Amino acid sequence: MNTQVHPHTSTRPSDARAGAVWDVAAQVADPEIPVLTIADLGILRDALVADDGTAQVIITPTYSGCPAMGTIKQDLLHALESAGYADPEVVLVLAPAWSTDWITDEGKRKLEEYGIAPPSGRSAVGAQRGATRLSLSVRCPRCGSIQTNELSRFGSTSCKALYQCAECKEPFDYFKVH
Repeated sequence: MNTQVHPHTSTRPSDARAGAVWDVAAQVADPEIPVLTIADLGILRDALVADDGTAQVIITPTYSGCPAMGTIKQDLLHALESAGYADPEVVLVLAPAWSTDWITDEGKRKLEEYGIAPPSGRSAVGAQRGATRLSLSVRCPRCGSIQTNELSRFGSTSCKALYQCAECKEPFDYFKVH
């Protein structure tokens, strides 16, 4: 089975058999942010079906050391086996690197409703030549204020930063742009 992944499109495959595999995989929840599916998060890259009927799902981690990938792989295997696919495969690919641009609009809405500020703007993957630290205005997911301050570059997971709103005084996670 060809596992070469083309640039991410976040779309369900047009082939009916692969589309059915995608539909099963797309329902798997992210273990760190359970209101998001792996499709919402944009880590579900592709779904394929070999001539012998073997289902294959291709995923990309949010970053190369993401500790949730083992759980996601096991959850995918369980979901596919429960849907009747014998001996499914989950392939982890690192290139192209995941970007917050891949989070769906639905995923961003779910993040905000869950109390995590979704990434704002577009990433510049590959465009920067050195470290540039910019001050962000991050909107509070609770009250909507942009009067917020970064408390810690790392929040509840490495993908998020910890912020506090100056208006409502509530702390919240911000899903970092990368």
